[in-house]
Amino acid sequence: MTNIWNTYQCEDFYDEVMSSPGVARKSAEKLVSYFKDLSEETVESHRKAAESTIKEMGVSFTVYTDNGNIDRSWPFDIVPRTISKSHWDKTAEGLKQRLKALNMFIDDLYHDQNIIKDGVVPAYVLEQSANFRQECMGISPPFGVWAHICGTDLVRDADGEFYVLEDNLRVPSGVSYMLENRAITKRILPELFEEINIAPIDDYCTNLFETLVALSPRKIKKPVVAVLTPGIYNSAYFEHAFLAQQMGCELVEGSDLIVQDDDCVYMKTIAGLERVDVIYRRIDDLYIDPEVFKEDSQLGVPGLIRAWKAGNVGLANAPGAGVADDKVIYAFVPEIIRYYLKEEPLIKNVKTYLCYDETQREYVIENIDKLVVKPANESGGYGMLVGPHSTKKERDHFVQLIKDNPRNYIAQPTLALSTSPTFVGKGELEARHLDLRPFILQGKNVYVTMGGLTRVAMTKGSLVVNSSQGGGSKDTWIVD
Repeated sequence: MTNIWNTYQCEDFYDEVMSSPGVARKSAEKLVSYFKDLSEETVESHRKAAESTIKEMGVSFTVYTDNGNIDRSWPFDIVPRTISKSHWDKTAEGLKQRLKALNMFIDDLYHDQNIIKDGVVPAYVLEQSANFRQECMGISPPFGVWAHICGTDLVRDADGEFYVLEDNLRVPSGVSYMLENRAITKRILPELFEEINIAPIDDYCTNLFETLVALSPRKIKKPVVAVLTPGIYNSAYFEHAFLAQQMGCELVEGSDLIVQDDDCVYMKTIAGLERVDVIYRRIDDLYIDPEVFKEDSQLGVPGLIRAWKAGNVGLANAPGAGVADDKVIYAFVPEIIRYYLKEEPLIKNVKTYLCYDETQREYVIENIDKLVVKPANESGGYGMLVGPHSTKKERDHFVQLIKDNPRNYIAQPTLALSTSPTFVGKGELEARHLDLRPFILQGKNVYVTMGGLTRVAMTKGSLVVNSSQGGGSKDTWIVD
């Protein structure tokens, strides 16, 4: 077939694979050369092989709609995204720095609140935080770590540098899809893994398990670790089951656990009660313990916080870690890094306007057609406005939302998000915008995935990459 790279348009944005029309970036030269030699029929057979593999492996996600929940096969593009290892190594150091500072910040908030007293973060911001948990004051989790698993969303702007778009510290999801993307790509493009030095990612589950085991209050040879899921109707249930299976842990729901009078957590088994040492919880704070938070929660375990406070069970992520998930707190992370670590941030934030500030709020309202407006504590791409792609009615609605609750909104410039070649038809490549969610583990040690989950906007020109909003994904290669 005609060389598909000659007609691929990439000059308007930073492209992850091509530096200019027909010219590949160094990290992608062998990848581009491989696809250049494929016939249209071979490309199509690869795409169909990927689709059948996804169905065979049962890789799915749930989309919530007005008509009910819909299970969908994972949308996947067969052209990997490539990043040079030298660039990634610097990025990984920045991610470690960021999570270390955020954990120090969270720990400070639940103890002395020095950063508030010193005026680095305004007291007003903390007072209005939706995810600050007064019930966690005074608790000191192992290693001073509250957020053990973090998914940080990165974007590349036109300058080719990575910027942090947001931090996900409550119950970050997506790592199973990162691992499955690699498994699918290895099946359909095995020869490229022999020709290209691609950094492996299959050590994630081992590192996750070791991070969890280190939280065990009992120093025994084989602590009992369980993954706590809301159940089969949760959109991330595939991931909960996948990680439990990969780590060799029990997958449990709240009704499978009980807290006894000794303030220890036990799992109900056919052989009787078995003590649980560590829980990797995939349930939001407010639902994990009806004794402390929502009284009517059917998902949690009565007494779980009591057992955690007594030091009889490890929880990851710790309740209360979501205070640093706030998109208003995000704006202060560079100062948080300087305050605790006495270092300059290695990865920049995207410029952020805080709507609670009168001057910044006026700027946002006057320029709302050019900005992306986000609520402070939503996720999954919900509740946001992409100004350039919005209607006047939508913009007017958001102006009113901002005026009604300015603390709850931030705004950011519309970035020139990087693109990557994506198959959109039979042998037809088009540029699609994407982001990257690497995963960082912190406990006794710190670990960063080699790359992460690349999410792709499958609609031409769209900047919304979330799966729940119709986005797709592709494998991410860190190439040495």
